[in-house]
Amino acid sequence: MYIQYLGFDTSAGSRIYSFHVIDALMEARDFTITVQSAAFRPDGLKFQDGPDICFAHLGRELEKQTPEIRTEAHLSIGELDVKDYLDNHHTRKPTRKKKVEPEAPATNEPREWWHRR
Repeated sequence: MYIQYLGFDTSAGSRIYSFHVIDALMEARDFTITVQSAAFRPDGLKFQDGPDICFAHLGRELEKQTPEIRTEAHLSIGELDVKDYLDNHHTRKPTRKKKVEPEAPATNEPREWWHRR
């Protein structure tokens, strides 16, 4: 099976991603997947995540497909899909540890301490 990402369209309140699927066992089909614009926020999806989350969702749906039950041509990404995607694809930014500088020797130590051989 070959899944080709075709692009996206923006509509009021959502982005609609388009895919073309070529399957040797079935005829080629086109799919659209809708992602609500609210999913794209600082603590949520980034715009560059859109094709990836849709591609993964479509792949899972196509795996469940049988000759009797075909995958719908129009799918959508829900909040649970977004949460699962973020949990599995984005790691939390590590907290920065403050760099600790080595302590300078006390000024009353002999100068030779600095120039040992």
